[in-house]
Order: sequence, then C-alpha cells, then structure tokens
Amino acid sequence: MSSPASPAPRRAPGGEVVVIFGGRSEIGLAIARRLADGRTVVLATRPGRDVSSLAAPLTAAGASAVEIIDFDADDLGSHARVVEDVESRIGEISVAVLAFGILGDQEVAEKDAAAAARILHTDFVAQAALLTVLAERMKPRKRGVLVAFSSVAGQRVRRANYVYGSAKAGLDGFASGMADALHGTGVTLVIPRPGFVIGRMTEGMDPAPFSSTPDQVADAVVDRVRARRAGVVWIPWQLRVMFVVARFVPQPIWRRMPR
Repeated sequence: MSSPASPAPRRAPGGEVVVIFGGRSEIGLAIARRLADGRTVVLATRPGRDVSSLAAPLTAAGASAVEIIDFDADDLGSHARVVEDVESRIGEISVAVLAFGILGDQEVAEKDAAAAARILHTDFVAQAALLTVLAERMKPRKRGVLVAFSSVAGQRVRRANYVYGSAKAGLDGFASGMADALHGTGVTLVIPRPGFVIGRMTEGMDPAPFSSTPDQVADAVVDRVRARRAGVVWIPWQLRVMFVVARFVPQPIWRRMPR
C-alpha cells in the first residue's frame, strides 16, 4: 500500500523561499544576498555554530524574512524531515542551494580510511541524498531550482587531492545525470563547476590560475538561477578550455600536478 501523500506546502507570505544548505558558506551567503530581495531566506546550518551575525546582511539586502535552522548534512535520515519542516512551517522551497562541503586533509585521508570516508560522505553521498529528496518534492509541482556545486577538481582527478577530487567527480556525474532526468519536468538543476575559490575554505593555500572569489562564483550562479538555465557553468569560463587541453596531458606529467 502506498503511503499517504505529503500535504501541499503553503506559500510563504514573504514571497519565494530560498534555502541555503550549508548556511555559513561564503559562497552560499553571497548567493543568498543576491537572491534575498523580496524573498524569505532560510539558512540551514550545522547545530552548535555561531549564527548570530548571519541574518542582518540578508535583511539589509531586502529579505522579507530570514530563518536559521539546524541541519546536519551527514545525517542522511534527517534530510526529508528538514525539508518537510521548512515547507510546512515557512513555505514551498523555490530555490535550494547545496553549499555545504569539506576539503579535508589529503595526507590524513591517504592513511586513514575513516577520514577518506568522511570526505566522500559529505561531498558526494550527502549531496546526492539531499538532491534526491528535494527533486522529489519539486517534481510534482513542476517548478523549482536546485544548485549543486561540482568542481574542476573532479574533471581529471589529481594525485595531490584525489580524495576530494573523486568525491566531486562522483557528484558531478550524479548531478549531470539528474539534470538530464529533470529535463522537461519544470525543475532546473544548475551545476557550478568552479576552480580554486579564494576564501575561508582555502585559507593558507596558494591560489591557482583562474581563481575566483565567492562573489564572482555567486554572480555566475545567480545569473543561471534567474535564467532557469540548467546544466554546468564553468567559473570562470576559461577553465572549460583549460580542461579540454588537460585531458591530453600525459599521465606521468599529470600525477605531478599540484592541487
């Protein structure tokens, strides 16, 4: 016997609802500021983090309301419950941005199976699980935008960061296939594929060629969200050309490439 259908989510009184899963992410917050005007913004963050300063910039950017909720990406069993809670209390999710993730420590992960598994779980398994929950909510109503962050690190995985890179390679494949599956449903899946992003997550590392800032990534993503244009967006666009060439770099050279 099939289970009873979930009640239809109500419409938020403050217009569309934008949810940033990973609500402390610099890129996620930059996207939220650009989409805030006239919308309700929900920041889903790991419990126990200091979130007291997150709401004010979004209110200043024009958000009709800002809600901060607990969300543990690695607790797969909680995903459906969190999404259901947002839609029943706040309103139908119009835009969902999956901005959580970890870089991890490559040297540790090479020797510690649990450390490697944590990176793969957060950066691939948890992302795929949440995308599935959200897509299944959005498909029946034939509208909604999903944003899932890939990375150039997953285009041709390098020895220097193969644990993180392989997680992103898996997510890139999953999201690309899902975007095709969603074609014609009214649900849009945007797949940003940035290079090195200069920010808190990469602090202390030497920037790579064609690096971006969180604001530059957010600008490119928001353009796609507003256009409802699905698929991959390279950030910056020059990386697309670079990685066409990268396919032909001999393996003995490629394995010596830095992060």
